[in-house]
Amino acid sequence: MVLAAEPLYLLVDTAVVGNLGTVSLGGLAIGGGLLAYVAALLNFLAYGTTARAARRAGAGDRDGAVAEGVQATWLALALGVGLVAVLQVAAGPLTRLLAGGAGPVADAAEEWLRVACLGLPLLLLALAGNGWLRGVQELRRPMGYVLAGSLVSLVLCPLLVHTAGMGLVGSAVANVAGQSVSAALFVRALTRELASTGISLRPRPAALRAQLVLGRDLLLRAAVLQLAFAAAAAVVARSGTAELGAHQIALQLWLFLALVLDAYAIAAQTLVGTALGAARPAEARETARRVVGWGLGTGVLVALLLLALRPVLPPLFTDDPAVLAEAGVVWWFLALMQPLAGVVFALDGVLMGAGDVAYLRTVTVGSALVGFVPLSLLSGWLDWGLPGVWTGLTLFIVLRLVAVGWRVRGSAWLGETVAR
Repeated sequence: MVLAAEPLYLLVDTAVVGNLGTVSLGGLAIGGGLLAYVAALLNFLAYGTTARAARRAGAGDRDGAVAEGVQATWLALALGVGLVAVLQVAAGPLTRLLAGGAGPVADAAEEWLRVACLGLPLLLLALAGNGWLRGVQELRRPMGYVLAGSLVSLVLCPLLVHTAGMGLVGSAVANVAGQSVSAALFVRALTRELASTGISLRPRPAALRAQLVLGRDLLLRAAVLQLAFAAAAAVVARSGTAELGAHQIALQLWLFLALVLDAYAIAAQTLVGTALGAARPAEARETARRVVGWGLGTGVLVALLLLALRPVLPPLFTDDPAVLAEAGVVWWFLALMQPLAGVVFALDGVLMGAGDVAYLRTVTVGSALVGFVPLSLLSGWLDWGLPGVWTGLTLFIVLRLVAVGWRVRGSAWLGETVAR
């Protein structure tokens, strides 16, 4: 659930900001998209830490698992502070690039991004905390922490945007406030754990390097994926403000639902890592079988709910007739790919738990460069609009499904190890 934090913040923002008009909604699409891309690039702080911590916990070394959390926390702080500095300098050029030039949408995006990026160190702290807690099979506390922060954001966002009259900036302030609450809870959990052990709080260069080695493939995987999403957003932005607004609504729902479905991947990652750390490969394979079934079933359920709620959900985000018309077109893509996505995300978790991240990197990069990116760019050239872009996203999911399904049917992933 914690990995859904940023999409959840942006989903709430989309519903609240959509009532300010298409310029604000377009600004949130650009600025929020950039922030979500950066957060997704660094989700190895959660995934990589979980894999390493779960292996140590499975081998009976809980202190070692918690120590992974300490080093991940230092890494999160360093990366977060550095990214704030970069985005404060580059916010204007980046938003103008994605908006297709200077204008009201680019200005709105820059204004939102400069405030919202201040929460990046907090968000990364939450990712690191989620990683080690999942590794020791503490799954309830991370959910409670991120829900507490989301509740703060949910309450503050409409108050600051509408009641206080802060407009689009109010949503950014609400996000940072919510992220502060979640980060504080994760840091408190770590310090309490350290108080009962002899684990050092100091950064250890060797451990940080080891985490970066594991994170390297995850980072490259995420980088190509986020560049693919950025290219798609740039194509849609040039199609018109209504199309961009509809894309923002559908994409934030897709990202949120992807990370909700990823709950099975998270469970698989922890259980597979623990099983392999304890040298129980048969248990790891059985876990893979179960999570595929649950991912498929949940994906079907989500698809049916989206189709049933099609007349209800889009108007919650905007009352603009042009945006609603475009959202109606893309809604079919959003709903019908959910069963496939449920299986893909579950299998991703299995391979991450096994430390098979190099294969995941290759599959994701290949699927993006063969399917998603070419169709998105072709859509801009041939004026296919949103249907073309979302066909590319669907093909991306299908290609990944074939590749990871084939991998898990074999046995190579059972022999992968995580460097200590």
